Amino acid sequence: MSSEFDALLGDVGVERFLSEYWQRKPLLIRQAIPDYSSPVEPDELAGLSLEEEVESRIIIKNGSHPWELRRGPFSDEDYKQLPEQDWTLLVQAVDQFVPEVAELLQRFRFLPSWRVDDVMISYATPGGGVGPHFDNYDVFLLQVEGKRRWRVGQHCTSESALQDNPDLRILREFECQDEWVLEPGDMLYIPPGIAHDGIAETDCLTYSIGFRAPSHQEVLVHFTDYLAHQLSEDVRYSDAGLKQPQDPAAIDPESIDRLQQSILELVQNKEALATWFGRHMTEAKYPELAQNYIDDDADLLAGLNAGYGLIHNPCVRLAYRVTESSEIELFASGEHCRVPGELKALVQLICNQSYLSPEALEQWQQDAGAIELLEQLLDKGYLLLERDDE
Repeated sequence: MSSEFDALLGDVGVERFLSEYWQRKPLLIRQAIPDYSSPVEPDELAGLSLEEEVESRIIIKNGSHPWELRRGPFSDEDYKQLPEQDWTLLVQAVDQFVPEVAELLQRFRFLPSWRVDDVMISYATPGGGVGPHFDNYDVFLLQVEGKRRWRVGQHCTSESALQDNPDLRILREFECQDEWVLEPGDMLYIPPGIAHDGIAETDCLTYSIGFRAPSHQEVLVHFTDYLAHQLSEDVRYSDAGLKQPQDPAAIDPESIDRLQQSILELVQNKEALATWFGRHMTEAKYPELAQNYIDDDADLLAGLNAGYGLIHNPCVRLAYRVTESSEIELFASGEHCRVPGELKALVQLICNQSYLSPEALEQWQQDAGAIELLEQLLDKGYLLLERDDE
């Protein structure tokens, strides 16, 4: 079955990519996005790195020590002091600051949108890179300008030996298994745990589209913490029907069985797990940025009647699920609310469209529940009312 996304993956196509490559092995796609023009020029990327709220780094291959890391925000003077080559600027979450960059994510909607982490953009001078390393997430590396040589190596784990560098997790050993030079339009997919090393052959611009997944450690810590906050202090360890122990100091197997059963009953609450997961996977990467968009003067109905639409806050992650009772749980920035199943089409619109036109919302304007939901999202800054300058 063909897909509108097949062209992005070349001859492989979506179905084969998901069954054979996703989270399994690397894939090089020549001319995945031919003629793609970067909405952000290198000078503009450097300009973003001067801003306090933007997470940025510069890595110099031969700085004060090998692979020197400098953290932003930077100044114009910082750039004047850089060597002519062998350095890289990396700016995180550019999609949250430049809407045109966020539009690139629409091409990857054959994957769950709640798995998206961000679009990082790196600018590198000849010889620049970040050293051989591995990530714990999936990443698509889109070459946008210039040429970069990518080497792909062995599968790594937390036990893989690293170089003695306090700032960067650079592998001590790299076993090159494949090597390619990527030109504008080419894209390389790297699954979690696969060693890779990119070195700029010319001045180049590379987009990294990352997809996050929580570790099992993270799941256990955060889910159990979520459960704990739902429990009353009255719910405690119980051993009613206890038999007289042979040794009062011994913790017997029956006590452990009782404790294990209590824990299993808690963690087997599928509804609680689903709610926690939705909240966790939509937590904002930079929560403080979402607050900057709140408009206390926004009037939903007046704006819609004036012909203005609603815009998805670029700093906010949205997702939804259908509960066992057919209600809809809408997740936004680590929070959630429940709405009637009749609002499913509206929730889908909210989660899947970056812009909600007045025409698309017209059918909901007479629905009190729909208006209440939209006003709540507007009040929190999760949706934004369009303005004349937008």
